[in-house]
Amino acid sequence: MSRSKAQALLALIRFDKPIGTTLLLWPTLWALWLAAGGLPDLKLLIIFTLGTFLMRSAGCVVNDLADRHWDGEVTRTEARPLVTGAVTVKEARILFVALLLAAFVLVLFTNPLTIKLSFAAVALASTYPFMKRYTHLPQVVLGAAFSWGIPMAFAAQNNALPTPLWLVYFANLAWTVAYDTKYAMVDRDDDLVVGIKSTAILFGRYDRIIVGLLQLLFLGLMVATGQAFELGTFYYLGLASAAGLCAYHQYLIRERDPAACFQAFLHNNWVGAVIFIGLALDYAL
Repeated sequence: MSRSKAQALLALIRFDKPIGTTLLLWPTLWALWLAAGGLPDLKLLIIFTLGTFLMRSAGCVVNDLADRHWDGEVTRTEARPLVTGAVTVKEARILFVALLLAAFVLVLFTNPLTIKLSFAAVALASTYPFMKRYTHLPQVVLGAAFSWGIPMAFAAQNNALPTPLWLVYFANLAWTVAYDTKYAMVDRDDDLVVGIKSTAILFGRYDRIIVGLLQLLFLGLMVATGQAFELGTFYYLGLASAAGLCAYHQYLIRERDPAACFQAFLHNNWVGAVIFIGLALDYAL
């Protein structure tokens, strides 16, 4: 394989843009710590960290396959490898299957319940990119996909799906819709031209208000999570920090400037991080 081809394949999986991986990883780590009541099994920590990278990479590939006929008309995506021809459709499909197989091999080292749940993860990740053609709520499907690591983590750690885990699941779903709406606000004008649907288009002039309500729902469900799992001061300090960051994001998107909306989207990495730090410290101390 030539160096240019390798670089194109790495660009296809967004290797140089790890934000998607970290936004997927943080809630998975929350779930592992909650399921274990502290530091999870090292084997599971490795499996889920690698699995997160592989599934996010697979999601990027199938997203670009689904959007290859439209990406050339959108400023932000016009240089993607499938648009420029640096990667062929056949190569992308082979890479997608290879990434899914690698992720499935990792899941085989867990238990039957987790393996069963992994099929839903593949279905959600493969379906999301096509939802932009049929519904203004593709961000909800993305939220379901980005949250599916939560029940899988509980299943892998405890071989069970306790009811409180769904508080974390729906909290993360609300958070994902909120931050991906900010991301969609960046492309709103282009998406209207090419016919791509999104929550940013659906919400229209109420976008900031609805994003704010989703942030409040997210934080409220995370408070309920703390109560359900009997967490303490450090966890709530992490949530307070997350609330401050969410308020900052509202400030960033106040004028709906695309660059500022993208900055707000990227900054959500710190929301996930401060919650994890608070959670980990709470169990450790």
